[in-house]
Amino acid sequence: MSGQSARRAGIIGGGSIGIAFAVVFAKAGWRVRLFDPAAARRDVAHAEIVQRLDELTRFGLLDEAASEVAARVEIVASLDAAAAGADLIQECAPEREDIKRDLFIQLDRAAPAHAILASASSFLATSKFVDDTLPGRARCLVAHPGNPPYLIPVVEIVPAPFTDEAAIDRAVALFRDAGLKPVRVAKEVEGFVFNRLQGAVLREAYCLVRDGVASVDDIDTVMREGLGLRWSVIGPFETVDLNTRGGIASHAQKMGPSYARMGAERGQDDPWTPQLVAGVEAARRESLPLDEWDRRVAWRDRALMNLARYRKEQAQNDS
Repeated sequence: MSGQSARRAGIIGGGSIGIAFAVVFAKAGWRVRLFDPAAARRDVAHAEIVQRLDELTRFGLLDEAASEVAARVEIVASLDAAAAGADLIQECAPEREDIKRDLFIQLDRAAPAHAILASASSFLATSKFVDDTLPGRARCLVAHPGNPPYLIPVVEIVPAPFTDEAAIDRAVALFRDAGLKPVRVAKEVEGFVFNRLQGAVLREAYCLVRDGVASVDDIDTVMREGLGLRWSVIGPFETVDLNTRGGIASHAQKMGPSYARMGAERGQDDPWTPQLVAGVEAARRESLPLDEWDRRVAWRDRALMNLARYRKEQAQNDS
């Protein structure tokens, strides 16, 4: 394994996210120490890690024997033991400011000076539980994963205003070394990017059910058989860029007023101003010049065909 990496991770919390991060880091060749304050969780953590590794093996997603990967994870009985010698501490405690504040005070004392202190927080920004009294606040940030991170590799790196640039760069490099796809979030906002996008869909889904427009199952069908298929290969900006000849600027001109009216129904006043559209269009044209638009549309269609073929084969196997 390109691994046999000298990297070391300390994981605080043995729930589903802590277990999943242990799989991620160990799979990348890191040495991992995991601590949970509950003895009952410590007792079952290793078996849960092995179970997830066995599943990855069954689907051909593990390059080593599950037992070899699992051997890189040590379940320890104290926070200090988990933090000792770590390059990265991944805190995976409940989403409560008081708990995280206390843990980061302890971790700042216990972790080596070079270690990054990262929280797996889903909504809470670092500034909510780390203040200017913490000596090592400059190395603190949020690293929010998709769940489970061994299958959904995006991880949001969300620094606080006081996080040092070198610490941010190091965090990005460490998570990339662990096989994840880090995305740096430019400023602290509740829910970051992942959950704000997810929340926008959920808010509208709840409203559509409430207003009698569609059933829960029908909305899930639209996502699973429609938007979800698109978004599994390209994101929302690229989707509309490729759906309209002329690209995203043409889409905004044609569809922007309709989306504005839909937003107004929900009390939102977030128009796609000419300046905003121009900025998004510039980013898309940097990624994809218009003279390559047809080629990329063909690529998208082939990607969807591959996905359709896979789903057909799975349906046949399940029947």
